[in-house]
Amino acid sequence: MGKQILEGFQYVLGFGPTVMLPIVVFILALCFRVKPGKALRSAVVIGMGFVGIFLIFNLLIESVGPAAKAMVARTGIDLPVVDTGWPPLAAIAFASPVAPFVIPMVVLLNIVMIVLRWTKTVDIDLWNYWHFCFAGALVYSATGNFFFGLLGSAVATVIVLKLADWSSPYIQKRFNLPGISLPTLSAVVFFPIGVLGNKVLDSIPGIRNLKADPESIQKRFGVFGEPMMIGLVLGIIIGILAGFHTDEVLKLGMNLGAVMLIMPRMVRILMEGLIPLSDAVRALLKKKFPDRADITIGLDIAVAIGNPAVISTALLMTPITILLAVILPGNKIMPLGDLPTLTVPLSLIVLACRGNIIRSVILGIPVIIANLYIASYLSPLVTQVAKSIKFKFPEGASALVNSFLDGGNPFRFWLVMLSKGNIVALGVIPVIGLVVWWAYKITRKDFDENGELKVSDTKVS
Repeated sequence: MGKQILEGFQYVLGFGPTVMLPIVVFILALCFRVKPGKALRSAVVIGMGFVGIFLIFNLLIESVGPAAKAMVARTGIDLPVVDTGWPPLAAIAFASPVAPFVIPMVVLLNIVMIVLRWTKTVDIDLWNYWHFCFAGALVYSATGNFFFGLLGSAVATVIVLKLADWSSPYIQKRFNLPGISLPTLSAVVFFPIGVLGNKVLDSIPGIRNLKADPESIQKRFGVFGEPMMIGLVLGIIIGILAGFHTDEVLKLGMNLGAVMLIMPRMVRILMEGLIPLSDAVRALLKKKFPDRADITIGLDIAVAIGNPAVISTALLMTPITILLAVILPGNKIMPLGDLPTLTVPLSLIVLACRGNIIRSVILGIPVIIANLYIASYLSPLVTQVAKSIKFKFPEGASALVNSFLDGGNPFRFWLVMLSKGNIVALGVIPVIGLVVWWAYKITRKDFDENGELKVSDTKVS
C-alpha cells in the first residue's frame, strides 16, 4: 500500500509545476466560487506564465552554465564532491520513504495554521514541497528515526510559513507582487540575514549612502543603466572571464540582456492569471471572516528571481563564488550545477536590501561561504540518502555528491544537527531566537500605525 501511495505521488508530482500549479489553481478557484470559465482561464494563464518564466530561466541556466563550467576548468582545481545542482535533490526527496507522508502532512499543517490564525500563507506550490521532503529525508537518514524525519519536515514547514508571512508585505510592495508570499525554503530562510546585514551596512560610511538599485543606476547611467544593458555588460564580462571567443562572449551578453528584459514581462502574465483567484479568496474571506483579508497565495520563488536586481546580484556573485571555492581552506565542493541558480538564495537578501546590488553582493559572500562549508560537510549524508533510494548518479560522480546551495542550506544543516542531539545546535536555539526577534523589531519600523508598509518604502525595480 505504501509503495502504491509513493508511486501515486511521484506520478502526480512528475507533471512538474507548469502542469500541477494550474490544476491546483483551478480546483482552488472553484472552491472559492469563481465561475468555471473564469477559473479555467486563470489557471491556463498562470500555467503559461510559468512556462514563460521557466523558458527564460532555462535560457539563463543554459547561458551561464557553460560559462561557469569554463571558469571552473580554468582554475585547474579538482575538488572531490560533485555539485549536481538541485534537480537530483528534488528527485531524491520525492523518492524518499518520508515523502508520501510529508506531503499530506504539509497540506494539513498549512490548513490548521490558517484556521488557528498562525499563518497568512496558503502554500499552493506543491512542487516545492520537495524542500520539506528533503529536510525530512536528511533527518531520517542521519538518525534512522522515521518519526524524527517527519518532525524535521514539520518544523521546516512551520518556520518557512512564518518567514513567508514576515517577508510577504515586502514582496508585495518591493517586487510588485500583490497578494503573494514566497514559501520556498531555499530562499526565505535568508530573509532575516538580509534584514540584519542591511542594518549593519547602514552604519558603515560610504556604503550606507551608496545607491546601487537598478532604478538609481538607470538614472545615473541613462540607457546603459537599463536592466537589459546591465545584463548585456555582465554577460560580456562573464564571457571574457570564461575565456570565450568573441562571438560566444557577445552571444552570452545578448542572452543575459534578453533574460533581464523578458523575465519581468513573463511575471506580469502570471499575475494576470492569479488576480481573479486572489480577488476571489479575499472576497470570500472578507464575507466569512471579516478580519482575514490578509491571506496570501504562496508561490514558487521563480516569480521573484526575474527581478533585475536579483539577476544582476547573482551574475556578479558567479565568479566570486568560484573564487571562494578555490581559495577557502577545507572546502571540498566546486560549485557547478547550482551556479546558474544563485538567484534563489540571493533573492530575499536583495529584497531586504531594497534592491541595492552592492549591498546584496557584500551580504551574499558570507552566505556562499557558509553554503560551501556545509555542503562539503553534508556530502556523505546526501550521498547516503541518494544510495538508499538507488538514485542513478550522474557520470563522474563516483564518490560524493551534493548540491552546494540546497545541500549546503544552513537551515537544513541546523535541523540535521539538532536531530542528532548536537549540543551546539541545541545551544544556539535561544541565540537564533534573539537574532530573529531583533531582525523582526528592525522591520517593524517600516510599517505605519495601520500595519501597512510606509509609502516611502520604495519598490525594487
